[in-house]
Amino acid sequence: MDKMITRQAEVFIKDLFAKEAPARLTYHDIVHTEYVVEMAKRIGEHSGLSEEELMLVVVAAWFHDSGFVIRSKGHEKESQKLARQFLSAKGVTEKQIQSVLHCIMATKMPQDPGEELLAKVVCDADMAYLSEDFYFDRTALLRKEWNSDPETKLSKKAYYKETIELFRNHRYHTTYAETAFSAGKAVNFQILKNMLKRRSKKDKKVPGKSKAGLKKHLKKPEKEKMPGRGVESMFRLTARNQINLSSIADNKANILISINSIVLTVLLSIGIGKISDYPVITFPAVVFAITCLSTIVFAILSTRPKISSGKFTEDDIHNKKVNLLFFGNFYNMDLEEYEWAVKEMMADQNYLYSSMIRDQYSLGKVISQKYRLLRIAYTVFMIGLILSSLLFALFVLFIPG
Repeated sequence: MDKMITRQAEVFIKDLFAKEAPARLTYHDIVHTEYVVEMAKRIGEHSGLSEEELMLVVVAAWFHDSGFVIRSKGHEKESQKLARQFLSAKGVTEKQIQSVLHCIMATKMPQDPGEELLAKVVCDADMAYLSEDFYFDRTALLRKEWNSDPETKLSKKAYYKETIELFRNHRYHTTYAETAFSAGKAVNFQILKNMLKRRSKKDKKVPGKSKAGLKKHLKKPEKEKMPGRGVESMFRLTARNQINLSSIADNKANILISINSIVLTVLLSIGIGKISDYPVITFPAVVFAITCLSTIVFAILSTRPKISSGKFTEDDIHNKKVNLLFFGNFYNMDLEEYEWAVKEMMADQNYLYSSMIRDQYSLGKVISQKYRLLRIAYTVFMIGLILSSLLFALFVLFIPG
């Protein structure tokens, strides 16, 4: 398949949605399609697809929901028809066309990609949004789209129940998607369950309340929706800031190590030969050499990694003692044991948030240690440089050689 075909497919689908998409498509629109295409590229690359396989996946992603512009029920078959017409006109081989058509049909709910990796990639790309921060904005648009059809109209409570069943029954098919999206999906699943509980409480009549009081009472859960997503943003921002600070510390240490290594090398290789000719510089040179060596030692200590045993027990997981977000706690464990432990953590929101808090705290402690040692290194270098310079000037000016 020619690379140009993927670009032509993009133009064709964007034009199709712009001209023919009905107003009722608030979720299955071009925005959703573009997102699935990006996720298909990302998952496909991490899944080891060849260049040709990646092109087939991208084309399938562009066409997977194109049938919605014709009809919602059975849209997969319409999408296949559009894809076949487009690809046949471009001279694509039948084998490649069949691969694209299989990927499109595999996205039909419940998804069934079989053992075909390309279909697994497209299915996971289609459902990657379950793990995103913007999931609740998009799912609100999906409910709006459903409610535009009297046959699929659902109340909020019924919609939550349907969505929770989707989360329970859904699984990612590629290893990369399972690793990258499961944590976010678990968080959104927990929020969904909480929203259903609040909706159930809303449906119960609150005795002794006036109409105004009841309205105020029912608004309280709405305010509680934000902290869950706000907390995720807080953790993400904090982690990014701490990683940046750690990177800055490592760069500073590298600068100190490089400069002092060069100076120490020059001092030992050239300076030793000059001491016999100028014995007056012996003491200042020794002081400066000690300064460089001490600075290098503290700079290396600030970047030296500290790794734990890399093992945990089943009791550690049940007692919520181990932080599974830090590689030093699991690198010696088998994949099956680690996978089980992570799923246990994701199933327990308190344990999940506790692990995230511990991870941030541990990273903060490491960074504080880095900067403490760096401060000592810079202080030693500054004092040693000043002292050796003063000694050199003093010996040269006042002590005859």
